[in-house]
Amino acid sequence: MTAADAPRVLIIVQNLPVPFDRRVWLECLALRDVGYDVTVICPQGRGTGAFQVIDGITIRAYPPYAPGGSALSYVAEYAYSFTATAYQLARVRRAGRFQVMQACNPPDIFWPLAKLLRRVDGTRFVFDHHDLSPELYRSRFPEGARLPLRGLYALERATFRTADRVTSTNESYAAIARSRGGKDASRVTVVRTGPDPDRLKPAEADPDRRRGRRYLVAYIGVMGPQDGVDLALEAANIVVNQLGRTDVSFTLIGGGDSWDDLVAQRDRLGLQDYVEMPGRVPDEYVISVLSSADLGLSPDPKNPLNDVSTMNKTMEYMAFAMPVVAFDLRETRVSAADAARYVPANDVELFAKEIVGLLDDAETRAIMGKKGRERIERELAWQHQRTGYVNVFDELTGRRER
Repeated sequence: MTAADAPRVLIIVQNLPVPFDRRVWLECLALRDVGYDVTVICPQGRGTGAFQVIDGITIRAYPPYAPGGSALSYVAEYAYSFTATAYQLARVRRAGRFQVMQACNPPDIFWPLAKLLRRVDGTRFVFDHHDLSPELYRSRFPEGARLPLRGLYALERATFRTADRVTSTNESYAAIARSRGGKDASRVTVVRTGPDPDRLKPAEADPDRRRGRRYLVAYIGVMGPQDGVDLALEAANIVVNQLGRTDVSFTLIGGGDSWDDLVAQRDRLGLQDYVEMPGRVPDEYVISVLSSADLGLSPDPKNPLNDVSTMNKTMEYMAFAMPVVAFDLRETRVSAADAARYVPANDVELFAKEIVGLLDDAETRAIMGKKGRERIERELAWQHQRTGYVNVFDELTGRRER
């Protein structure tokens, strides 16, 4: 098959730039490797341009919109993103029709574009189900108005109805696609966001990452209102200022809506010397920190969204053979199994004590880390998820039958 004959796939993602969105980037590479021509429309990352071709993947990006944190600001953000995406779509379609369009959520707003492409070009639609938008709203705005929530349920239903196939990140999400979304089980495929163990693996530890202390505790992930980084900071405060453990450094990597507030919280707690918060950093920095850390934190609090969501950071810690401390969430247990210690929901004091207990037990840390790495290699790695994902596209384009 020549490049001109390759089936074209369009992937739309709104909440993260590509290739920073690891799941979407692994999906892009998987499709490329079996002969698809992949184009991505997404927001621009820091320091990147509007047009890039990376490893054969075409990326068309638009300037990001920074939400203000209120429900109304998200409405404005999504309206802007839909318009910017539609504009980029009009441009990339000039090169020819797309056989398949994939939209990732949140938000659940791109189904009208899928309907338009289906009507004009016969394009099939894959809904890559990353998040539960109604539960996300309930978690961020527990006292929020009911009208926006009803609107989110309506948008979700429209997305499910429009989709030819749904790829869900775990069994909990797949069950929602079948029940709330009304999708037949044959049209729903679980594609977990498994890390690539060949890329994410322990390297040589860098003692400087510990900043002169015996232990290093790490966090990597988004820093939004529902991600629990504020709870991680409270736990660090207990570890350092109440339990007197001045032999522990913390490095919390990532950015998001709450980053500025979290830095201010750290400073109020007097933890500037103990907690490093560098924001989003290059992969080399992440690998260096995770290779040097003694354990990883998954402080996501129990709420309607987190309890049924798969946390990518948990599996990334496992890929680096790190034990995990997490709140007791249903899908976190499915992912981590014996590689994590589980703390009753949102109990920060017990979370802090579990951190200290594991730091003081090197033998248990080693056993848990080994189990986590083995679980990634044998069951959860992207290589075990990739085939099911590619099969969805092969079925929709008729390539599997041929």
